[in-house]
Amino acid sequence: MSDVDQLLLNAQLREEIEPYLDESIAMLDAKRLPIDVENAFLASMLAWERAPVLPIRQWFEPEIRPPSLETLDDDQLRQELHQLIGRLYEKNIVLQYTDHLSDRQLICLIIRDILPAQEKQVGNPENTICWQCIDDDVDADIWLRYYATDRERAEWQAANSDLILPPKQKLPHPRRLPGVR
Repeated sequence: MSDVDQLLLNAQLREEIEPYLDESIAMLDAKRLPIDVENAFLASMLAWERAPVLPIRQWFEPEIRPPSLETLDDDQLRQELHQLIGRLYEKNIVLQYTDHLSDRQLICLIIRDILPAQEKQVGNPENTICWQCIDDDVDADIWLRYYATDRERAEWQAANSDLILPPKQKLPHPRRLPGVR
């Protein structure tokens, strides 16, 4: 794209983003950024502002409606789980910290927490939602047992000397899931 085209695009993007202006646009120092970088930033802001907020299950056509888990044996449940993980990945939703959960626990978490979650559907392949299947503040014991590095464990112990550090353990359900693109 020529410099003139970039300048015209910049003017168009700035006009379109005008109704949404806040301090984030003021942080943009246009004199220090190349015009194409500024345009990419403005376009991503505009996409974010215009994106609908929908339950994640409605991001798909047809909408995701998993079967009743009670009717599935272990093999069917595992197959359904991998299909759900693949479908989520198609929409740039990546699951992290899942290896402490059984297949049944993970699919229940997806159905109960992820699919009904109201999120902006930006549709930009560079925007990824990383869904951490653990809250390291609430589930500190699980995080410390399975995921924390030796350094993180030592830092936690130093900050919480009155608490007992749980033993480090191997992950009970190691998985290879698609990651951030």
